[in-house]
Amino acid sequence: MPLLRRLAVTLLLITAPIASLAQSEPSVIGVRAMLATWSDPIEALGTLRADESVTLSATVTDIIAEINFQDGQRVAEGDTLIRLRDAEEQARLRAAQSLRDERRNALGRASELQNRNLAARADVEDSQSRVDQAEADIAALRARLEDYRLTAPFSGRVGTRNVSPGALVTPGMELITLDKLDVMKLDFSVPETYLGRLAPGLSLSATTAAYPDAVFNGEIASLGTRVDPVTRSIGVRAEIDNADEKLRPGMLMEVVVRQQSRQSVVVPEAAVQPNGNRHYVMLIDDHDSAPRLRQQSVELGERRAGEVEINQGLAANDIVVVHGLQRARDGQAVRLIGLLDEDTDVRDLLEADR
Repeated sequence: MPLLRRLAVTLLLITAPIASLAQSEPSVIGVRAMLATWSDPIEALGTLRADESVTLSATVTDIIAEINFQDGQRVAEGDTLIRLRDAEEQARLRAAQSLRDERRNALGRASELQNRNLAARADVEDSQSRVDQAEADIAALRARLEDYRLTAPFSGRVGTRNVSPGALVTPGMELITLDKLDVMKLDFSVPETYLGRLAPGLSLSATTAAYPDAVFNGEIASLGTRVDPVTRSIGVRAEIDNADEKLRPGMLMEVVVRQQSRQSVVVPEAAVQPNGNRHYVMLIDDHDSAPRLRQQSVELGERRAGEVEINQGLAANDIVVVHGLQRARDGQAVRLIGLLDEDTDVRDLLEADR
């Protein structure tokens, strides 16, 4: 029995350092600090407007004779969309043209007589004045006839119509909307404290609940000239390409303005450990055969989804612990399971290590 006890104690003394060594080398997963393009985001909510938008209405009282478009149709600049009944105005125009022709003939006869010294020069001048008056009357009638035609002032897409041929319209009555949708204006406001960081040409991205998986890119076109004294914000207008016409005026969009673009060292947020007002990462020194940890103080910059900017303390390609920090200690030897990248996640590495 004493001999067996001595053997058991000896085995315990031998296995204790091995167990201690196994416990002192926890398994961790690392990630390389990457050098990436970074910009401080400014977030806001904005409303879309068409690049050009107009509601066409009548300027005279009459009956609709023709409607030359379908709901939602694309039209070109100058296309006649609605024609009002203009028979009376056309008759007045023909009468004015006949009177002009008559006065032109009279002017010709007076000029011929004056060339033969058979008429006074004043008669010719009076005839010329009457011709000019007839031309002015014709121009006025033609201009009035334009009021009986509603034409597209620019190329775009019409909305739905709420009138029909035969309907009586009056001045100011809204007949049809027309929007230019190939480029959209996005209006939003930001606090005045950002004014010094904004300028025309800054890029931005916007999303909308209508297309949750799509991101629409654009750039700032102009800044407002006044700061709202109540909200202390300034208006910003951006332009977004909309060649496929997915976006519509009035839509609400979440805007992220990318400003102060720079190259920064970036690591996942999960790799950073806070301690009071300071932050640390566990740097993996893999130059030796046994990787060893070193607690490294870092200075953080801005944050974005799942990532944090490192201003000081790390360099690109440094390896830090991103999984297994609970058991990681400064100066400790570790077993590095693998490194995260775009094609590998924590679960893949853990399953491969089983």
